[in-house]
Amino acid sequence: MALHFRRKSCRKFSFFQLFPGRGIIEGLKAYRKQNGSIILFGPEENASRLQIGAERMCMPAPTIEQFLEAVTTTVLANERWVPPSDKGSLHIRPLRFGNGPVLSVTPAPEFTFLIYVTPVGSYFEGGLKPINLVVENVIHSATPGRVGGIKAIGNYAGIMKAQAEAKTSGFSDFLYLDSVHNRYVEEVSTANVFVVKDNTISTPALGGTILTGITRKSIIEIAQSQGFKVEERLVSVAELIDADEVFCSGNAVCVMPVGNISFMERRL
Repeated sequence: MALHFRRKSCRKFSFFQLFPGRGIIEGLKAYRKQNGSIILFGPEENASRLQIGAERMCMPAPTIEQFLEAVTTTVLANERWVPPSDKGSLHIRPLRFGNGPVLSVTPAPEFTFLIYVTPVGSYFEGGLKPINLVVENVIHSATPGRVGGIKAIGNYAGIMKAQAEAKTSGFSDFLYLDSVHNRYVEEVSTANVFVVKDNTISTPALGGTILTGITRKSIIEIAQSQGFKVEERLVSVAELIDADEVFCSGNAVCVMPVGNISFMERRL
């Protein structure tokens, strides 16, 4: 089939290319206190993590001050959408992506930084209910040397199919294992994992395949201040069998207890 184009139709064509996968996101929340004032949880940590992600993706990043100013300005402009105390929060989504008139696998010549917000209800509406997970040993959420340790926009696309299958099968989500040995716990789709045994709390060590969770960091600091021993190390899936407790943490879920885990057709 021959295709014919008229030169006239192309003269005013403006080329804009959004670089495939060349983007990073952040996620944080604004809460309304009982006295009506609004607070942010850990925005400096998000700003720092965005900088680390941007460097990995060959993008310039806003300074800490620019990030904080942008987030604060956006929240204040949408103050009326921040839910009342204990009724939810304002979800904040900073986004940085590359664009420009280039169609090639090279660093983008231009970059866009934007923030959008939306009110969200309490994740635990109706009461705190433990989730049920199933161990996934075929699909992996990340591999060494790639971008599993940052909030790259492409990271979530690769696990959507697995997550949907887990929910279709009656599970809340998959618990992913490492891609090298296929025996060490990594994380859930959008949350870090903690395993409790006696007075020790263990969580998979950060090594480039696990997201540096801001809620994760807070939990470690609080647990240590409460006298718990916290270990960041390789956590084998076999340890789940003897665990006293397992829970997840993340910006969306905050702290979520795990009720049961299915592994090798065994329900723990």
